[in-house]
Amino acid sequence: MNIHRLTPSMSMLLAFDAAARHLSFTRAAHELSLTQSAVSRQIQALEQLLEVELFEREGRHIWLTEVGAMYAQDIAPALARISGASARVGAFRKGVSSLNLAVLPTFGERRLMPALAAFYRQHPGVMLHLHTRIGEYDITESGMDAAINVGVEPWPGLIAHPLEQERMVVVASPQALAQRPIHQPADVADHLLLQIAVRSEAWHQWFTARGLPLGYMRLGPHFEFSTHMIQAATAGIGIALVAHCLVEEELRDGRLVIPLYAGLDSRRSYYLLYPPEKEGFPPLATFRDWLLDHHSPAP
Repeated sequence: MNIHRLTPSMSMLLAFDAAARHLSFTRAAHELSLTQSAVSRQIQALEQLLEVELFEREGRHIWLTEVGAMYAQDIAPALARISGASARVGAFRKGVSSLNLAVLPTFGERRLMPALAAFYRQHPGVMLHLHTRIGEYDITESGMDAAINVGVEPWPGLIAHPLEQERMVVVASPQALAQRPIHQPADVADHLLLQIAVRSEAWHQWFTARGLPLGYMRLGPHFEFSTHMIQAATAGIGIALVAHCLVEEELRDGRLVIPLYAGLDSRRSYYLLYPPEKEGFPPLATFRDWLLDHHSPAP
């Protein structure tokens, strides 16, 4: 293949990306501050360069072809990384460096955000951009510099710093316990069991570890975010099996209590993760050193 077909111009790519997201040359033109005909010409030039049709056209309506959809999915992260890199260069010129950090939503809200004011006081030259991510994902492909995630080592291809171990506990509101007390593990079966989607097996494991029949479980609703499950438990909708570090505030002020210390042994820990090539990235090094000072795992 001719090398020039592998390197279309940025103007072609931006026009295609905008049109692919909006499925409209007109809306893409508005986003890019161009005319509709200019966007159309850029995309036609790109199709000629690649020798494929990226859009089907019928009157004023367009939609992506199969190869067009594939191309749009592939170039979007690359364009995001280029945009982010350019923004960081601009910030660096002004004396500010930035870090794109993917973080679990509830951990970010409960553990990271309360401490960030202190971080900014100590390091005013670093701008931390937080992006919510759940489950498994490719840090580099997602345009992130680093991530805070939960799991079990090893993390192939990544440098991993343990922050704290996940300790799962049963929590309930005082109102729920006043109606149906929990004095022993079997009493849990009297309550609706709230679930988090990424740990849907947790209650099964808890019942198995206690030697209780799985048929006793009254499984309740699933929640995508731990925050919502915690709120449901606080409201007395049911009881939750959740990481202790995520409910410290509710336990301190009495909105939730731990009725029995029969939790769930977890091999998982929270980690700061990043690819080896980012190890010397100055804003990451600054944030890493600060974070490890504040979240050292228990010996």
